[in-house]
Amino acid sequence: MGARRVRALLGLVLLWSCAGMAEELLATATPPTPAPACSEFSQRSCEECLKNVSCLWCFTNNTCIDYPVRSILPSSSSCSLSNARWGVCWINFEALIIAIAVVAGIILVSIAVCCCYCCYCRKRFKSRPDEEEEQLARKREERRLQSLQRKHERKQKHDEIRKKYGLLQESDNPYSRFENE
Repeated sequence: MGARRVRALLGLVLLWSCAGMAEELLATATPPTPAPACSEFSQRSCEECLKNVSCLWCFTNNTCIDYPVRSILPSSSSCSLSNARWGVCWINFEALIIAIAVVAGIILVSIAVCCCYCCYCRKRFKSRPDEEEEQLARKREERRLQSLQRKHERKQKHDEIRKKYGLLQESDNPYSRFENE
């Protein structure tokens, strides 16, 4: 019982000390500095501008502007799509949109093809079990008929043996009284 109390006490001390260290770390942490405005990167380089994800580089006048979040595509008055760069400098915004559209189209077509293929396979495999079930039913019926035939043959053999030894009764009523002579 004493060892349990010691362990519990050590656990509480350890927990208390960890909480204290976390509190000190939070108190001494400095708040993050806000990212500089995109306009500060104008007349510099495309790479410096695009380090900030919220910026858009325009090659026509070498300006770095805030990406228009409200309208998905930047307006042609601020920068044409063929001269706009976002994310990387080596691909223009127009090509980026086309590439994304092509990839999305390929994904959608792939999904449609997979769905159609799965539906086709389901129909194909659905017909197979019916054929298999019919085949199993035919085999079952054949075995039943063979079993009945063997049963009939056994009954005939037994009747012959009974007849040979005089145990077979010729009457229609098999339950008639057996008379001992």
